Amino acid sequence: HSDVVGGVVAMNDDDLFAKMKFNQNALGAVPGPMDCFLTLRGIKTLALRMATHSANAMKIAQFLADHPAVSEVHYPGLESHPQHEVAMRQMSAAGGMISFLVRNGVESAIRVAQKTRLFTLAESLGGVESLIEIPAAMTHASVAESTLAVEPGLIRISVGIEHVEDLMTDLGKALQNE
Repeated sequence: HSDVVGGVVAMNDDDLFAKMKFNQNALGAVPGPMDCFLTLRGIKTLALRMATHSANAMKIAQFLADHPAVSEVHYPGLESHPQHEVAMRQMSAAGGMISFLVRNGVESAIRVAQKTRLFTLAESLGGVESLIEIPAAMTHASVAESTLAVEPGLIRISVGIEHVEDLMTDLGKALQNE
């Protein structure tokens, strides 16, 4: 639903637990009633949403892998991914995150992102809405000349639960002439 973030800290170290418990008490790191409500509501549909994320992402990754404007697709569900076998042993599905390289660099990546109509330009992941970002121009722009830099034509998408054919049509139109 993209409306709450929660987490769990698990450990088997009593000393670390005591320190974490102290910090939790001192800092007040507990969820409020609305956070708890939203988390419980979201858990009820999590399996359905994740299944749709993964199924949609797999179809889109396959579509992108065959597209002439795309030189590389990073998605562990694809057999071409270097860690595909490990991912399939560890996970029941490959999730909804895909990154891919367009052949003509960062300017092309920016144009592709701007031309999409169903993907929102945003730096986030895992929601029900599909998102698109250009890390070289957004999240990693300040580290462009360092070892943390990403390839300039990289696009990252978080695939939502919209109708997958609509998403592929949108990406196909955005990739035309790139």
